[in-house]
Amino acid sequence: MEPNKRFINSVSEGNLWTYILSLGKENEVQEENISRLIFEKFGFLPNEIMIKTVLFRLKKDGYVSKEKLAGKKAYKITEKGLKELDSMKSYCSNLIQKL
Repeated sequence: MEPNKRFINSVSEGNLWTYILSLGKENEVQEENISRLIFEKFGFLPNEIMIKTVLFRLKKDGYVSKEKLAGKKAYKITEKGLKELDSMKSYCSNLIQKL
């Protein structure tokens, strides 16, 4: 695999938690809409099983909270999740400057 393709994969599907956290920053997000929203906003279509796995871990570790939106399962990022997302942004910014 070419280095660029490997890089794109590692920062997209390889870091799905980042995209899921960013979707829940402002409003609750229905679980059933996550893959569509990631595709619309970030340009790749993640695997549904991976989404459920990542969401389970994010909920379990307190990075997102379980919500209800229009009677359906939804989630919203927690304060702990916002701190992690900010930390990731800072790391990426520093890395880009070094590249």
